[in-house]
Amino acid sequence: MTLYPAIDLKDGQAVRLTKGLMDSAKIYSKEPHELVKKFEEMGAEWVHLVDLNGAFAGEPKNLDAIIKIRANCNVKLELGGGIRDEKTIQKMLEIGIDRIILGSIAVKDPQFVRDMAAKYPIAVGIDAIDGYVAVEGWGEVSEMKATDLAKEFANAGVEAIICTDVGKDGTLSGVNVDFTLDIARASGVSTIASGGVKDASDIEALIATKEVDGVIIGKAYYEGRLDLSKMFKLLD
Repeated sequence: MTLYPAIDLKDGQAVRLTKGLMDSAKIYSKEPHELVKKFEEMGAEWVHLVDLNGAFAGEPKNLDAIIKIRANCNVKLELGGGIRDEKTIQKMLEIGIDRIILGSIAVKDPQFVRDMAAKYPIAVGIDAIDGYVAVEGWGEVSEMKATDLAKEFANAGVEAIICTDVGKDGTLSGVNVDFTLDIARASGVSTIASGGVKDASDIEALIATKEVDGVIIGKAYYEGRLDLSKMFKLLD
């Protein structure tokens, strides 16, 4: 089980949202690169970055913060939010991002994702509201079931699928284990759970499935519900 501490970037600052609503943003750090360094010192191998402004704009908007993060840590970084063409993928990889997360474009053009996965380290972000895929920074809900989208990427060469239950994201109400398992089984791809993690019991529940490979940790850490240093030591 790989733990992915999460940093959501809004206007250059590290924030967390509740259920994906931008006006719910709570600022946790005005210097996100310092947070990443702290995660690295705790034992993190990966950090999960989301450009929130970029997700809504359709193009990266927190480049200065992302570049500063990369310059100040040695962990692997995965990045999502507004990455929707090959030129942007190349630019992010040149900056030093280790894995690119494609979300909205995966719904609109799954073949593009397959093509990119053949060339670059790609993860697919599948975000769902009541089981249906949410796009454009979760501002729209499509008519596609999340599990049907997951099936599109079986044997497609993507490194991972990151699945988020939007209704739980940032709520500290517990991770949706069943939803995560549905995505893992539909795709057959390494699956990372996201949304709602409240404490160590959620991580233990995911480990117990033996079918989930990672989990994204956000508000549970920021609100003091989860001792990340302890969790990294336990999983080492």
